[in-house]
Amino acid sequence: MAANDPMSRQLPLGIRLRSTATLGNFIPSGNEEALACVKRVVAGQTRLGLYLWGGVGCGKSHLLQAACHALTEQGGTSAYIPLARAGEFDPGLLQGLETMCLVCIDDVDGIAGQEAWEMALFHLYNRVRENDNRMIFSANVSPGAITMEMPDLKSRLSWGVTVRLAQPDDDLKTLILQQWAKERGLHMPKEVAHYLLSRLSRDLHSLSAMLDALDQAALVAQRRLTIPFIKDAIVPGDRSR
Repeated sequence: MAANDPMSRQLPLGIRLRSTATLGNFIPSGNEEALACVKRVVAGQTRLGLYLWGGVGCGKSHLLQAACHALTEQGGTSAYIPLARAGEFDPGLLQGLETMCLVCIDDVDGIAGQEAWEMALFHLYNRVRENDNRMIFSANVSPGAITMEMPDLKSRLSWGVTVRLAQPDDDLKTLILQQWAKERGLHMPKEVAHYLLSRLSRDLHSLSAMLDALDQAALVAQRRLTIPFIKDAIVPGDRSR
């Protein structure tokens, strides 16, 4: 839920938007259509649902959280629900969200086959439409490939606009890493970004978590982001030069 939303106290404390997820710092590079569609939803130029899909690390969560931030900045209300973590919550979490200007459901395929969650999401979708509000979904698979048990829910997910996101290549990941570092007040030379991509998990979720750890380690050690520092801080077993 957006931080200034009156319902935020009713949501589990673990659901928080990343402050660095904004529409302005999303580097599209092949995903221009997805970014444009999200901006249209935020601006209220369409009431059709938007379904973004693609593999892990292509920017889906960034766009959904950025959309919520953008609504907040406009004085609107929004909710961000990460269904990859549905096991931590109860389907009752979706009750009342139809009053939000925008509801973003991340990893909707995370509740496929779970009857209670599917039913709750189906009814939320209908209530959002009745209230003339907006929804954005994300998933790893297309609406046609999602394994929902409720045919009516599956059909509703495909009612709006569907956009597939492309996976970032190494050049784009380098730019993203450098931008994320800059937002944290760090300078990341290109060779450092290349080193990280060659040594660590390459999906953006893992890289973001790694950068958070590097940020903290650099703050404690009062060190710059250099390859020797990263070897000591993150990959202590790697002494190759």
